[in-house]
Amino acid sequence: MIRHYVSILLQSDKKLTQEQVSDSQVLIRSRVLRENGKYIPKQSFLTRKYYFNNPDDGFFKKTKRKVVPPSPMTDPTMLTDMMKGNVTNVLPMILIGGWINMTFSGFVTTKVPFPLTLRFKPMLQQGIELLTLDASWVSSASWYFLNVFGLRSIYTLILGQDNAADQSRVMQEQMTGAAMAMPADTNKAFKTEWEALELTDHQWALEDVEEELMAKDLHFEEWQEEKKLLKMAGGNTRNPIIC
Repeated sequence: MIRHYVSILLQSDKKLTQEQVSDSQVLIRSRVLRENGKYIPKQSFLTRKYYFNNPDDGFFKKTKRKVVPPSPMTDPTMLTDMMKGNVTNVLPMILIGGWINMTFSGFVTTKVPFPLTLRFKPMLQQGIELLTLDASWVSSASWYFLNVFGLRSIYTLILGQDNAADQSRVMQEQMTGAAMAMPADTNKAFKTEWEALELTDHQWALEDVEEELMAKDLHFEEWQEEKKLLKMAGGNTRNPIIC
């Protein structure tokens, strides 16, 4: 848990360029147009749709972004973040594991409450070479690694998802290269949004709003009678209730 909060303190804020902010806002505008375009007139909807999806000079058609993969050689911030991750995650694990292996080598710490076969001895009794020892006993080094890789659910329950205390997740990301993942492809996002907006047709939700409103019984006469009675009683009038 201490490692989690130390990682948060050392984490640097990601800087966004003006182009990235502009592209994200354009995608939000297009998504809002698809979801709420039914509340504006058809001509207004088509004008906005033409701005995004015009085959000749529409924004999603003419805008092409160059995707540059991150590189520690060109981005010093990325190299700094990698060093911070190694300091807060890998280094404590190496130091604590080495200290336990050196200080408590040959010690048993606990025993599992069920019998195990001899095949579990190399996994649970690291540092102990006793053939006569029951396989249910767990050595200090094995107990440490079991805690490192077995408390993931506890960390998730207390700290939430994607927490820095989960060492197994950090090691997996480093082995698979997930920490140096490619950036999001803006061109693919533009193409996906263009296809979604192209399939969206305008159906004005307020087309018959006047007829629907006038067809309702507004009960103005009952409200006038109630207002008179309240004035006679010296009370306060209430706002009309429109059903």
